Amino acid sequence: MKKGTIILLVVLGVIVIGAFSIYGWYKNTYNGFVSMEEGVKSSWSQVENQYQRRFDLIPNLVNTVKGVADFEKETYTAVTEARAKVGQVNINANDLGDAQKFQQFQEAQSGLSSSLSRLLVAVENYPQLKANENFLQLQAQLEGTENRISVERRRFNESVQSFNTAIKLFPASIIANISGFTAKQYFESSEGAEQAPKVEF
Repeated sequence: MKKGTIILLVVLGVIVIGAFSIYGWYKNTYNGFVSMEEGVKSSWSQVENQYQRRFDLIPNLVNTVKGVADFEKETYTAVTEARAKVGQVNINANDLGDAQKFQQFQEAQSGLSSSLSRLLVAVENYPQLKANENFLQLQAQLEGTENRISVERRRFNESVQSFNTAIKLFPASIIANISGFTAKQYFESSEGAEQAPKVEF
């Protein structure tokens, strides 16, 4: 074999090996992003489940409070209105990169948390509610749900942090940009929102 042919075969071999190496890196990086993005979506699903659980508890809580004749109407009306606002703000896993939608969702949920806190503080003035077995059960369920919401939001933020970091690191950021992977939004605590409403009596 001629020396020129050997050099050509070596060069072609290097190019083929280089192409397979680049393809393998691209494939692994892309698949890693897909896995992390699915992890973010899964975490989001758990957040939604807990918010839905709270959303479903509220009508029973409000009806129990309404049963006390002299309970402040504006307090449970505020909770009902805040719940209605939450029901109007829809966000799905594909909207997690949309800062405006995410902020609207978070503001609606924070408004509901605030209204619930005021309701539960107002209950302290009504001994008949504090002795009502149905109310006590709902209160315990709500407290548990608020704690689970906090845990799931933290897990969601951790998933988002891993994903956002991965798509911003060079050289993987090139693949992220080419493939359309974009950063997801974090839950941010409003002042005092890092704690579940106090429901102790």
